[in-house]
Amino acid sequence: MTAQPPAPSCVRHPTRPTGLACTRCGRPACPECLRPAAVGQHCVDCLRQEQRDVRPVRTVAGAQAGRAQPYVTYALIVINVAVFAITAAQAQSVVDNQTAALFGRWVLFPPYVADGQWWRVIGSGFLHFGPIHLLLNMFALYVIGRDTELVLGRLRYLAVYLVSMLGGAAAVMVFSQDSATAGASGAVYGLFGAITVILIRLRQNPNQMLILIAINVFISFSLPGISLWGHLGGLAAGTLATLGILFLPTWLRAKSQEAARLIGWISVGVVALASCAMIGATAMSLA
Repeated sequence: MTAQPPAPSCVRHPTRPTGLACTRCGRPACPECLRPAAVGQHCVDCLRQEQRDVRPVRTVAGAQAGRAQPYVTYALIVINVAVFAITAAQAQSVVDNQTAALFGRWVLFPPYVADGQWWRVIGSGFLHFGPIHLLLNMFALYVIGRDTELVLGRLRYLAVYLVSMLGGAAAVMVFSQDSATAGASGAVYGLFGAITVILIRLRQNPNQMLILIAINVFISFSLPGISLWGHLGGLAAGTLATLGILFLPTWLRAKSQEAARLIGWISVGVVALASCAMIGATAMSLA
């Protein structure tokens, strides 16, 4: 009588004899290491390899689709609210928070920037004159920012936001040198331009966004105390940066996804450098 050969052992658990095997690679595997497949069952090693081989779905900007949480937008809202809370605590007033020491140190006033206080260019974008100003900007950021972030991807979205902030500050430095400006409005207007470009790239009707932009620009012209140039500068910077990300690679006939991403980043960098050059040139003229 001939003895039967021992059952093969699981490749991942050598102490476990098994009569099962992966239908893809043919290696023996225990039930714990197998997963149901369309045909037969695959081991966990083959499943990992399949996941690596599948190309991820990407948006028109090259960002990985399926990221359901716009964490950058939420983080920006938290930062803006936190800065407002600090100014309100320092001023001991929610309504008159502009009397806070931090507000006075960060508000964008071109002569102070010319005196070397460069941090005001960015810091002013996180200040707000009272709770209504804050709520309006944060509501717009929440509504527009989430979709923009999911299409552009987190890093490109943050870059467009910051470039829009720079563009708004640059316009204030050049055209509104006697005003004290604060707020995320410049960055939010930049996102208005960004989402409009995204809609055009997706071949969707951008009329609603164009009407919204027109209404907000009209309000900026009509009401006193609103930074018209900060809004227009942010709108221009955000629009140009997003055009560079979504359209310039096609216009230049980029031959690969990597080349398209590089062109997009260069476009954002050019807009940022142009804004910084405007700020620097104006500061030098005021000094």
